[in-house]
Amino acid sequence: MDTAKSTPSRWFLTPPSTEADVRLFCFPYSGCGASMFRNWPTRIGPAEVVPLQLPGRENRTREPHFGTYEELADQLVEGIAEHLDRPYAVFGHCGGALPAFESVVRIVERGLRPPERVFVSSQVAPQDGPYGRFLGLDEAGLRAELVALLAALGAARPPEEMLDLYLEVLVADVEANKKYRKDAAGSLPCAVTALGWDADVEVPHALMGGWADWVARDAARKEVLAGTHYTFLDAPADLVAALERDLKAMV
Repeated sequence: MDTAKSTPSRWFLTPPSTEADVRLFCFPYSGCGASMFRNWPTRIGPAEVVPLQLPGRENRTREPHFGTYEELADQLVEGIAEHLDRPYAVFGHCGGALPAFESVVRIVERGLRPPERVFVSSQVAPQDGPYGRFLGLDEAGLRAELVALLAALGAARPPEEMLDLYLEVLVADVEANKKYRKDAAGSLPCAVTALGWDADVEVPHALMGGWADWVARDAARKEVLAGTHYTFLDAPADLVAALERDLKAMV
């Protein structure tokens, strides 16, 4: 077990280990914080799983929302730059995939070490969006979805005033998604794995082909796993195996 930890940062619930060979930075889904990865293993193959904590949620509730994905990426890249000192990958599911991608764009623009691979799950490519049922829901609809999401996470329904705070974050996250679109322009210096789910009615895997436009032809891979939109929360064996296969290739 790793005991050496790096300098604490508001972007992590727990500072990344200084002994990990590889890091897998995980972006939370819309309306959620880093704790949504609590059912994931702390390591997948050679990689330490490093959930990222975004402003306005959980232990950062008192901070204002980040605004747009571009603004978030600017803040986040500055905050985690010192931790990009070894091979790493990023993972984002649905509303987490787009800020993960935009952060990679910022990393490349700043001349920092790029990831070896980007894992995107249940999300269309930036040039094909914005896309998703959530984007057309009013606050009442988003509130109902939030209750369902909390249940999927195994959480009891919180008091209404707490639910109001969660809803405020979700609404702001959805607005950021609505504003984000980026035309495919050139290749990123990394690989991408697009992970779809065979029973996902929110983002059908057939719509995810556009991710291949962002990387070299031989650097894109798509895999369809068994499950629904929320199956990833429990880190099912086939998801872990898909991640591990690509992460092992990084060392």
